[in-house]
Amino acid sequence: MKSQDNINLENALNFDNKYTRELPADPESTNEIRQVSNACYSRVQPVRAGGPELVAYSREMAEEVGLSSELCESEDFVQVFSGNKVLSGMDTYATCYGGHQFGSWAGQLGDGRVINLGEIVNKEGRRWVLQLKGAGPTPYSRMGDGFAVLRSSIREFLCSEAMYHLGIPTTRALSLVTTGDQVIRDMFYDGNTQPEPGAIVCRTAPSFTRFGNFEILTWRGELDLLRRFADYTIRTDFPHLGEPSKEVYCAWFDEICKSTAEMIVHWQRTGFVHGVMNTDNMSILGLTIDYGPYGWLDDYDPDWTPNITDAQGRRYRFGNQAEIARWNLIQLANAIHPLIEEVKLLEDAIHTYSNHLRDTWQTMMADKLGLSGFINDSDNELIGDILGLLQHVETDMTIFFRRLAAFDIQSHAAYGSSVHDLIKHFSDAYYVSDQIDDAYKVRLDKWIDQYRVRLNQDKIPDHMRREKMNRVNPKYILRNYIAQLAIEKAEHGDSSMINELLEVLRKPYDEQPSNDELSQKRPEWARHLAGSAMLS
Repeated sequence: MKSQDNINLENALNFDNKYTRELPADPESTNEIRQVSNACYSRVQPVRAGGPELVAYSREMAEEVGLSSELCESEDFVQVFSGNKVLSGMDTYATCYGGHQFGSWAGQLGDGRVINLGEIVNKEGRRWVLQLKGAGPTPYSRMGDGFAVLRSSIREFLCSEAMYHLGIPTTRALSLVTTGDQVIRDMFYDGNTQPEPGAIVCRTAPSFTRFGNFEILTWRGELDLLRRFADYTIRTDFPHLGEPSKEVYCAWFDEICKSTAEMIVHWQRTGFVHGVMNTDNMSILGLTIDYGPYGWLDDYDPDWTPNITDAQGRRYRFGNQAEIARWNLIQLANAIHPLIEEVKLLEDAIHTYSNHLRDTWQTMMADKLGLSGFINDSDNELIGDILGLLQHVETDMTIFFRRLAAFDIQSHAAYGSSVHDLIKHFSDAYYVSDQIDDAYKVRLDKWIDQYRVRLNQDKIPDHMRREKMNRVNPKYILRNYIAQLAIEKAEHGDSSMINELLEVLRKPYDEQPSNDELSQKRPEWARHLAGSAMLS
């Protein structure tokens, strides 16, 4: 660690704490598990970590909140972001919310292993909430201990920043520290508990307010607090909408519907599967929030879910995420209905979600194919056919679209290249070469011809098409097996791969020849690897 001379976190972070200043607190001060009524949060202190050490930090996020590299590498930083030191400007708390989990109302949930340090306002006037995940129990911990283990903390830290650099709306991660303590966990819920190294991620976002924050208030009949909380949210996070009123509530919900649709389309663009889209994991800002049993598609399988708890029903599978988001928005509409009291106005916003999702998805798919825009009938068929091809044989979605960008469409037609050459070009994307039968070869060759005809309509030079495609089709994603390799190294005391991955994931669309091995398809040995194929 660097010397703390002339380093002062106290002065660097400008705490404002509007949330705790303007919203009602839990009157009980004891940190014991209980139902919390007529309050938006409970004040609680982090548990002291035995021997915290810094593993990694995001330099972009540090700069955003006003912290230099020197500050981030100081011992003071480790003490603050492990929860061992509470700065004078902080007002630490855990929030109360409810939610629908796997389609059923779960009642009170809340921040069970998250403790908010407070809200800062940076020098540009942007508001950021800082919170520690894994810093100890809260009144909302239910049966949990409030702590987090290294493996899940690494996954959250890396994925938060990977998503940001991919251009996907997301919460962020400032830092990752180990606590020096052991945490008992049953990784697969099979009765085999074992100690694991503890860790804490400092998460950041303009707001961590979820659909469930509103659901719990309506469910309890706390309608005055519902209105107060909605008004606070609009004034703080949606000030451009104006002073709260019936019309503004409608505009607010409409905006939530649109931002949620845009988030889902980004997930579809990159093959991201959240894994646990409960209403308590849905952000009112349209941010990807709560990185638990998430995963990235290797082979394109719309029925795939990374969540072992979801393995039977597959409610949260890749291909169902758009519909689940709509279902969740309907639950939010039910929660805020007392503010608006007109079902049709809420239904109109839900229709807005569906329409915006369709339009945004079509534009996104046109971009993935390097088209100048979306043409309804012909492009619907072109897109449907390529998605069908990706499922005909086990095909890596990420690699396929990068190889498609590199394919010389016009030369293939002009020089009469064989189907064998075509298959060879895409060979890096295929998991099981024996699946490539004659029917697939005919379909792919036919689709390439249709694609060439469509590109000729646009008259876009091939190099421009390639550049456009490579701006939306990443070369590097946080593949599950790669994250698991980083975890296994870190659990044995070597955290170097975490920082190496962080560096690569900062430029996911760029060619990085020295890191090509991180862009390759999942190896066969990782097909059923614990922590890669399915997660708890």
